Amino acid sequence: MTVHQLNELLLICSLVLLVAVAAVRLSSRSGLPSLLLYLGIGMAIGRDGLLDVQFHDAELTQVIGYGALVVILAEGGLGTKWKEIRPALPAAAALATAGVAVSVGVTAAAAHYLVGLPWQQALIVGAVVSSTDAAAVFSVLRKVPLPSRVTGALEAESGFNDAPVVILVVAFSTTGPIDAWYMLVGEIALELTIGAVIGLATGWLGAFALRHVALPASGLYPIAVLAIAVMAYGAGAMAHGSGFLAVYLASMVLGNAKLPHAPANRGFAEGLGWLAQIGMFVLLGLLVTPHDLLRDFWPAVIVGLILTVVARPVGVFVSLVPFRIPWQEQVLMSWAGLRGAVPIIFATIPMVAGIEGNDRIFNIVFVLVVVYTLVQGPTLPWLAKRLRLGDTSGAADLGIESAPLERLRGHLLSVAVPKGSRMHGVEVAELRLPSGSAVTLVVRDGKSFVPLPSTVLRHGDELLVVATDPVRDAAERRLRAVAQGGKLADWLGTGGGARRRHL
Repeated sequence: MTVHQLNELLLICSLVLLVAVAAVRLSSRSGLPSLLLYLGIGMAIGRDGLLDVQFHDAELTQVIGYGALVVILAEGGLGTKWKEIRPALPAAAALATAGVAVSVGVTAAAAHYLVGLPWQQALIVGAVVSSTDAAAVFSVLRKVPLPSRVTGALEAESGFNDAPVVILVVAFSTTGPIDAWYMLVGEIALELTIGAVIGLATGWLGAFALRHVALPASGLYPIAVLAIAVMAYGAGAMAHGSGFLAVYLASMVLGNAKLPHAPANRGFAEGLGWLAQIGMFVLLGLLVTPHDLLRDFWPAVIVGLILTVVARPVGVFVSLVPFRIPWQEQVLMSWAGLRGAVPIIFATIPMVAGIEGNDRIFNIVFVLVVVYTLVQGPTLPWLAKRLRLGDTSGAADLGIESAPLERLRGHLLSVAVPKGSRMHGVEVAELRLPSGSAVTLVVRDGKSFVPLPSTVLRHGDELLVVATDPVRDAAERRLRAVAQGGKLADWLGTGGGARRRHL
């Protein structure tokens, strides 16, 4: 490649990236997952498009897609709140295993008997589209005020179900005989166990190290956090476990470990997550040939209809029988099984394996994802409202960033008071922080001042709280308790473990 060609490539990539970033704003205003816009960009510059870029490398797409999925799962894990996801873990595990099995069987039967696909192709299609997409789920659900049990179950499911689906797709894409069902179940259980153990261990060890080793620059913490998450994926995959489950669990541990500069860590991962989505979706758009999609449009619509209104609901209701979840929540979970780039990436597995009819499999999955994402994503808030599942009672979470003061054996907590926080209207003295911590500065409307004990806090304030090392955790618990319960936090049972003072 010459320097001139490199300059042209950089110019095209920068223009595509700028357009894609602008599409983020459009997707947030329209309620559509960004998947559709990014795929459209890829198709617009690819075959049959404006630039007619010829791209045919399915293997490269699969490799890049796997790498992007690792970053997306890491970002999702860092943003997952343990207190919300913990009660939903058993239900999420059931959805990611038993729910996937039911969905694969029903969808494959529909693809065989209604569309006429051979059984191998039908099983591959059923397995590929049974995986919900982490990027689509995270981007849509975090904008819809749903009960924490529903959000936690759906987010955890999207992080868990990639592993069994990959095993099934690879097994169905072999040229020889497919293993017996009990061997597949055993392999799935073993890989999930290995991935879970490695992910939890890597996350715990990484969090321990970051809390006890002061890095020379704050900008190194986000890099270190992401490196630990990616290391979990590599270790899980090398141990013949689920690397996807390992990276998600490791990131979740790191995201809930109260690490220094936690908001910056999440912000860095979120930016890389957007970049990974953009690159992955645009590349998938380049891989598809638009004029070939027409012949597989109606088969994709039929398979998608069965998946959406039969297979997914049956899988949800069957897998959640032991948990006594209200039917309204189960209906919403059925509709919120969003597909995205992950099924399209998995559809490249039979392409790389050279399975007969792999191009048709890819086209059916591509059309199905686009059509039903367009249907499900924008209608999810409406359905939640109709089912009366909107959650508007909870106060906004308090944003706290911690910077270690290594030589002073203390911590500087940067506290942002968001809209909806019950810390609004509370006097500084009424925070009743533990001895050894104090509010030293308040930033309001761009101006900073040293507060008095009688200073009343407001929405939008930013506080600087200095805490000695022994009371750092207690101070943060107390701040979060007041943010949730206001000045009556102690009487509401949310005292946060802080030592009460007599006023």
